[in-house]
Amino acid sequence: MATESHSSGEYIKHHLQNLTYGQLPDGTWGFAHGAAEAKSMGFWAINVDSMLFSIGLGLLFLLLFRMAAKKATTGTPSGLQNFVEWIIEFIDGSVRGSFSHQNAMVAPLALTVFMWVFLMNLMDLFPVDWFPYAATLSGVPHLKIVPSTDPNVTFGLSLSIFFLVLYYSVKMKGAGGFFSELAFQPFPKFLFPVNLLLEGVGLIAKPISLALRLFGNMYAGEMIFILIALMFGGGWVLAVFGGALQWAWAVFHILIITLQAFIFMTLTIVYLDMAHAEHH
Repeated sequence: MATESHSSGEYIKHHLQNLTYGQLPDGTWGFAHGAAEAKSMGFWAINVDSMLFSIGLGLLFLLLFRMAAKKATTGTPSGLQNFVEWIIEFIDGSVRGSFSHQNAMVAPLALTVFMWVFLMNLMDLFPVDWFPYAATLSGVPHLKIVPSTDPNVTFGLSLSIFFLVLYYSVKMKGAGGFFSELAFQPFPKFLFPVNLLLEGVGLIAKPISLALRLFGNMYAGEMIFILIALMFGGGWVLAVFGGALQWAWAVFHILIITLQAFIFMTLTIVYLDMAHAEHH
């Protein structure tokens, strides 16, 4: 645990650094050992830890829900079946309340988005030193276990939703209808350049805001956990206070991680509803 200002800074940098794989400055391919080296790798670098944990949590979601479906019974349900049924009813109610059209894909998508984002956010509740320390002992230089604190992951999710919005906008309204929606509203048609600029900016802002909202909230939460962890190296008084503070923040953070998953899901439903709607 860091006890000096310099070592505290190194501790924070270490915990905020992804395990990045790419082309090193000497031309070989390998893992970066610092933020500068990771930055020099360029666009084709990959954050291996974000990929592994996000894919692993997605598979965990599929496994749990498949297990519940296979073991579902009309008799006394198990705890897992109760949980899954409650989640599905909650998602179904959210879709019915926010989506006013017919599309069998929206509810499963909303369920996937909510559970996947929630599980990724949930990783933030693990003590910040456990996984990085175990990785260091194994010879792995860096490890971040919360995929939603990586903007590459949040932008990947939001851009996927954005492409679906574009797809259904063109499918439901036609290319001409979608263009007219952008070019001829809210001002009269002769001001179509202004309309196109305003509506275009608003359209592009959707995936950006969706990604940055999730990333910003989760990154801030992770940073607070790291700063609290530094208190354990300042003597037993600070350690006791840090322990109480860590517990209180973890309890509050449960609300944050759930709320962020809910917001991401709700905006996904709303954006798809707007893509299906005809504007006159």
